[in-house]
Amino acid sequence: MIIERVTIVGTGLIGASVGLALKASGFSGKIYGYDSNTEESATALQIGAIDDSLASRAGVIASKADVTVLCTPVLPILDWMEYLAPALNEEQLVTDVGSTKREIAAKAVELFNQPGHARFLPGHPMAGKESGGASLAEAKMFQGATWLFTPVAAFGPLESEWRDLVKLFGAQVRNMDAERHDEVCAWVSHLPQMVSTALAALLQDTFADDPEGMAAVQAIGGRALRETTRLGASPYSMWRDVAMTNTEEIAKTIAALEQRLAHVRENLRTPELRDAFATANQFRKKETAESKIKESKEEKKKDA
Repeated sequence: MIIERVTIVGTGLIGASVGLALKASGFSGKIYGYDSNTEESATALQIGAIDDSLASRAGVIASKADVTVLCTPVLPILDWMEYLAPALNEEQLVTDVGSTKREIAAKAVELFNQPGHARFLPGHPMAGKESGGASLAEAKMFQGATWLFTPVAAFGPLESEWRDLVKLFGAQVRNMDAERHDEVCAWVSHLPQMVSTALAALLQDTFADDPEGMAAVQAIGGRALRETTRLGASPYSMWRDVAMTNTEEIAKTIAALEQRLAHVRENLRTPELRDAFATANQFRKKETAESKIKESKEEKKKDA
């Protein structure tokens, strides 16, 4: 085993879950953690996600980790890349869990993967919750989830071993071009968040001064409304950097949805509404079929 020391920068929900997943998968090395919010690092230490809490940014370098995992929002990840690049060596790997990859991949090409410099492997686990914090971390957070990597250089031993560890988390590893990643994630992750936020905000604004109406909405909304607005509970701090670093792609998806909603609105009393439902049904059938295939493969792995 090459990886014996891991440092997690950002010990909130995802960072602490990475620590717990490492231990649950049998990793016996040392896990350090640093968070600018000392309460988060203290919680991560208390729940056993990390073995030692680092007191400063300089401590991250001093930990001499084989792998440093950047588990902060995207803009701080970019800042950490600038900070770490001159201080680490080619026997060390830096990876991240950022929700957008274009800017991170570009900076990785600029600062890493060169003679005398550390390696960098951009990554993004498609997992999480609408609320954050180390107290909500789980060792099983990544089981069944897709963990995307957007490589910017050929894999070395460190990259390969880290990917193997991620697989032990129960994640499905997949490579993707950084540009393609941001395009696809705008559709499957960022747009659903913005839709949920917009709907929840609209309901709040509409019924804020109507307690009876708000009570009725909450009482009869049922599972459909709860699921549709669930992501609306996500804090702005989690999504600001996503919006700022994938603005163009998210704007495209919102514009496309606006056009589709306008089409639905204009055809509420015409047969074309039926066509819209038929198209939507086709997508759901494909999604359900893919889900069943995935579940079947996972069951076969367990039985093997």
